[in-house]
Order: sequence, then structure tokens, then C-alpha cells
Amino acid sequence: MSSGVVVMMLVVSTLLGALGLAALLWGLRTGQFDDYGKFLDGARFDGEEELKDAVMMEEKKKKALEKRRKDKRIMPD
Repeated sequence: MSSGVVVMMLVVSTLLGALGLAALLWGLRTGQFDDYGKFLDGARFDGEEELKDAVMMEEKKKKALEKRRKDKRIMPD
């Protein structure tokens, strides 16, 4: 490999790394990674009742989807 190719690869990789670092710093400065609501909601709604409610809602969704599929088989559009 010629030294020109190696130098070009070093320059391109350095520029890409600098671009990635600049994007990370911009995101940190503008608050793109701040998600206090998710943390607080996770701590607040982490009880046994909430888990039971979530399981029940998933079962309802599955039943409704299955019913919708059966209705389409009986009465096609």
C-alpha cells in the first residue's frame, strides 16, 4: 500500500472521528440525552399492580387483534 493511501485513510478517519465527537458534544449541549421523565416514571410505576395491569392490557390487545382477524375472514371487504 502506498503512503499516499495510508495518509488519506488517516485523514478521513480523523475527520469522521471529529465529526462524531462534535455531534456528541452538540447533543449533550442541547439536551438531546436528558430524559428525566423516563427515569422518574420507571421508579414511580414499578409496582406489582402496574405489572399486572400491563399484562392484562397485552392480553386485551391480543384478543382484540384475533377477533378482528376472525371478523375479516367471515365478512371480507
